[in-house]
Amino acid sequence: MRNTIRFIRKGRMVELSGVEPTAMLLDHLRETEGAKGTKEGCREGDCGACTVAIGRLRDGRLAYEPVNACIQLVGQVDGCEVVTVEDLAAEDGTLHPVQAAMVEHHGSQCGFCTPGFVMSLFTLYHNTKGQVTRDQVNDWIAGNLCRCTGYRPIVDAAMTACAKSRRDKFAIRAGDTAGLLSFLADTDDVFVGDEDRFIAAPASVDGLAALYEQHPDATIVSGATDVGLWVTKQMRDLRKIILTTRARGFDHIADTGYELMIGAGATYAQAEPHLKAIDPDLGELIRRLGSKQVRATGTVGGNVANGSPIGDTPPVLIALDATVELRKGKQERSMPIESFFVDYGKQNRERGELLTGILIPKLAANQIFRCYKVSKRFDQDISSVMGAFRMTVAEDGSIAEARIAFGGMAATPRRAKRAEHALTGAQLRDSRAWARAFAALREDFSPIDDHRASARYRTETAHALLGKALIEAAGTASTRTRLIGRREVA
Repeated sequence: MRNTIRFIRKGRMVELSGVEPTAMLLDHLRETEGAKGTKEGCREGDCGACTVAIGRLRDGRLAYEPVNACIQLVGQVDGCEVVTVEDLAAEDGTLHPVQAAMVEHHGSQCGFCTPGFVMSLFTLYHNTKGQVTRDQVNDWIAGNLCRCTGYRPIVDAAMTACAKSRRDKFAIRAGDTAGLLSFLADTDDVFVGDEDRFIAAPASVDGLAALYEQHPDATIVSGATDVGLWVTKQMRDLRKIILTTRARGFDHIADTGYELMIGAGATYAQAEPHLKAIDPDLGELIRRLGSKQVRATGTVGGNVANGSPIGDTPPVLIALDATVELRKGKQERSMPIESFFVDYGKQNRERGELLTGILIPKLAANQIFRCYKVSKRFDQDISSVMGAFRMTVAEDGSIAEARIAFGGMAATPRRAKRAEHALTGAQLRDSRAWARAFAALREDFSPIDDHRASARYRTETAHALLGKALIEAAGTASTRTRLIGRREVA
C-alpha cells in the first residue's frame, strides 16, 4: 500500500503526502506551486478558466485531455501528467503554436479566460491530425467561456495552429513521458490519511468493493463533476473519499454485438463512440452533455449512481431497457435500471454497495430509437426536459412495444406507462393512437415549477417531444424536424 499521491509535472515526478481528501488541483497549482496562470472563475467546472491538460496512457498511447482543475481532486491525478499554461513554451521561450496563433489572430482581450482557452486548444492540437473544421473547434471550446469578445479569432487561431505538424516539445518527448506514466502505473492501493479521514484509490475492483464495504459512509468519486461542487459550492467536509480511477477494469467497455457493457468508471469520452454506434441520437446527447472537460472525467456510472431526476443518461437507459450491476463486498446482483431509482435522491442500493456496470441491449432491426434534450442553453447545460423513446414495430406496421422515459418530469427519471399503453398495438401512423398517447402522457406526470422550467412548460415540452419522436418514427426525415442536432463532430 502507498500513502502518497504521485504525478508528473514538467517532466519530473511529484510525490505528495498528507493530502487532504477534498484538496482541489486548482488550489495546489495556484497556492502550493505558485502556478497562477490557471485561473479561478466559476469554481464549478462551467467557465473553463481553470482548464489544464491531463496526460494519460490510453491503450498504450499518451493522450492529453482537458480537465477543470477547480473541481478535480488532487488525488484524481495520481498516475497522470499535469500540464498548465506555464509549461507550453519551449525552453528558449518560443511560444507554443497554439499560443503564437492566439497572438497572431488577436484571440485575447482582458486575458482572464485566455489560459483556459489555450489549454483546451492544446489538447485539440494533440488529439487531431491535419486541418480541423470550425465545428470541431466550436465543440472543443464549448466549455470555455469569454465575456469580452466573439469567438471567431479564437477559432481562427485554433485552425491556424492545427494546420501545422504536431511537433511541439510534448510530442518530441512523448516516449519518455509514456515511460514515466508506465512507471507510475503500479499495482499498489493508495491510502492517504487514517481510518477517520482519508482519500483512497484501490488498484483493483476487488479492493474497491472491499474498502467501500468496510467504509460505507465514504463518498465514491469517479469524475467529481458532481461531487466537486459539493466541496466548492456546498462547502461539505467529505471526511472519507474512495476514488475509482485506479481500479483496473472498472472502466472496461465490452461490445458483444448484441449488448454493450459499460463499466461504471468509464468516462463519457470513452463511452461516446460506443453509444453513438447504437444510435446517432445517443452520440449527439453525449456531445451536448457538459463540455470536453466534463466528458473527459465524468462517468456514465456516476450519472446513474447519483440518481438526479435531471440526469441525461438515465431516461435513455430506461428506454433502452438497460440493466445495472451492483456489488457489495463479494456479493453481486443486477436489476432493471428503472428499478434502481426509488425516490428523489434515493436509489435501490444498500450501504456499502457499489454500482459496477451498466448493460445496454443493442437495438433490433425492427426497433426505432429517438432521444431529445431540451435545455435553456444548447451546449453545456442541465436539461429542463429529457425524453427518450424506443418503439418496436411489427411486420404489419403496428407498435408491438413502446418504451418512453422522461427526465425532469418527476422526482426520478421515469417511464410514461400510460402513454406506452396507448400506443401499444396501434399502427405507427395512426393519428388517433397518437392523440390517446398525448392525453395519457398528461396523466403520467405531474411536474413541478422550479428555476429551470415551469410545470406547464415541462408538460407541453414532453408532449412535443413525444410528437416529434412519433413523426420521425413514422418516416419524416430528421432534417425536417430538427433545426440543429446530429452534427458530425469528430
